[in-house]
Amino acid sequence: MKHRITTRFVGDKYTQQAPTRIYRSLIRHTILMVLKSEAVDMPCAVNVLITDDEGIRSYNSKYRGINKATDVLSFPMQEFDKEGWGGIGDMDIDLDTQTLPLGDIVISTTTIKRHARRYKHTFEQETVRMIIHSVLHLLGYDHNDFMQRKEEELMCLHGVAV
Repeated sequence: MKHRITTRFVGDKYTQQAPTRIYRSLIRHTILMVLKSEAVDMPCAVNVLITDDEGIRSYNSKYRGINKATDVLSFPMQEFDKEGWGGIGDMDIDLDTQTLPLGDIVISTTTIKRHARRYKHTFEQETVRMIIHSVLHLLGYDHNDFMQRKEEELMCLHGVAV
């Protein structure tokens, strides 16, 4: 199965945080790990925009009405009947790519770096945590105890201390 994961960098500060190719690989690996663990059985598309605090503040303001930076934003493109892959309702396959567009992720490397220091994680570990969180939202999970347990399980699978 061939998932389509695209990453794009916007903003000046990300280059100070991680080498581009390595960072893209980490994000891709994490997304694929979550999709595999959720038994996603069809090719899906996920777009990731990597930016800085100014960039994510702009998206947060425009789409959520909150004029401040945050770590990650998720923009699901599918509705699920219940949380997780098994709860998918009507699927909207992209006929050009033959993939199911799951949605978009916007991540701020500036905030990720700040949170990594606060939680005593590496920059890479905090990125993994945020990508897991965001992909679960794309799969219909909402903030609750079940989602938190799922995040912790996936972080352990990825080798990140909880």
